[in-house]
Amino acid sequence: MGVAEQFIRVGLQRGILKFGYAVQQKENGEYSYHISPKKFEEYMGKEENEGEEAS
Repeated sequence: MGVAEQFIRVGLQRGILKFGYAVQQKENGEYSYHISPKKFEEYMGKEENEGEEAS
């Protein structure tokens, strides 16, 4: 993806990146993360095609 790990964490925490989610634990405030492989692949395909012009 070419970005820092922190970018992914914050994006998931804020709901900006739609290929996964972050859940904050009440006990210690730490986050757990889930990334859907299928949604991630779809996101990456979309991102790669954004720079291409339609024929």
